[in-house]
Amino acid sequence: MVDVRKLLEYNENVRHRYFETLTRLSWEEFTENREASFHSIRNIFVHTLSAVDYWLDFLQNVNLRSKRKYDEYGTFHEVRAYMEHVEKRTHEYMDSLNKEGLDKTYRGKDDAGKISEVTAEDILIHVFEEEVHHRGELIALLWQMNIEPPPMGWKNL
Repeated sequence: MVDVRKLLEYNENVRHRYFETLTRLSWEEFTENREASFHSIRNIFVHTLSAVDYWLDFLQNVNLRSKRKYDEYGTFHEVRAYMEHVEKRTHEYMDSLNKEGLDKTYRGKDDAGKISEVTAEDILIHVFEEEVHHRGELIALLWQMNIEPPPMGWKNL
């Protein structure tokens, strides 16, 4: 069985490859409204980071996530700084987590508004899946621009 830690490490490694590819775009290409889920490539990328940030707040019962709006990220440097901030938070949380911590249960509302009970591990798998979902969007948008996305296979497959 795959450890959720390894899934999150994989996402981080692939995220870096994608970010490096995205920084080769012009700022205009990066921020152009492409009629995707969050409109621009920048917004989609920042959304994936803000989702991690949100769920870390939920798991830790804190309110530390960024409240910046997508268009308040005006440079690649600012997006990279946010990415590094989220990754630091993730590492600190994961380093503090033992097996019992992964099994800790939380109550929250699902998308339909129904109260459900999930574990920390469930939430972290959701965080992994959310980023993979939006990475598929980024792949499609890069293909539309005739840009080959970076490799993303598990263990470089």
